[in-house]
Amino acid sequence: MRAIPVPAAAFIASALVIAGFLFFQYGDGLVPCELCLLDRWPWYAAIGISGLALALRRPESARPVALLLGICFLVSTGLGGYHVGVEQHIFAGPGACTAPSLSGQSVEELLQQLKATPAIRCDVPQWTLFGVSLAGFDLLASLLLLALCLFGGRRAALERSPA
Repeated sequence: MRAIPVPAAAFIASALVIAGFLFFQYGDGLVPCELCLLDRWPWYAAIGISGLALALRRPESARPVALLLGICFLVSTGLGGYHVGVEQHIFAGPGACTAPSLSGQSVEELLQQLKATPAIRCDVPQWTLFGVSLAGFDLLASLLLLALCLFGGRRAALERSPA
């Protein structure tokens, strides 16, 4: 049985992840926070890289493509981990999308601060399934694809090495 090539698996998985993000945004009405939008960029890059690799059909590029895709998913893992950490209040999120401290201020200062606070916060998940947020699922998918790229790149290197 022949294994599915890394670019094909990455293309399909990345397209499904982006489709999921867009479904929750447009189909379910969830408004993405600043980190949610940032989380998408490595997936877009992976679609472009894997799509180009599939279009060119160059077997000798299997290992470099797996490496490039691995870098995309490593970045995605880092962003997803950071986003989950912000949701769990392990890390401070970007100032543009986390809740401000409201203690020790006058009523006027609180009103001004509330007016300046964005409606969509990165530190409060809008949706969860079994306690896992969309950022958590993004992190899990990124880790799986990173592992696929590492093993796929290793397999490509072994297939090309002389016996």
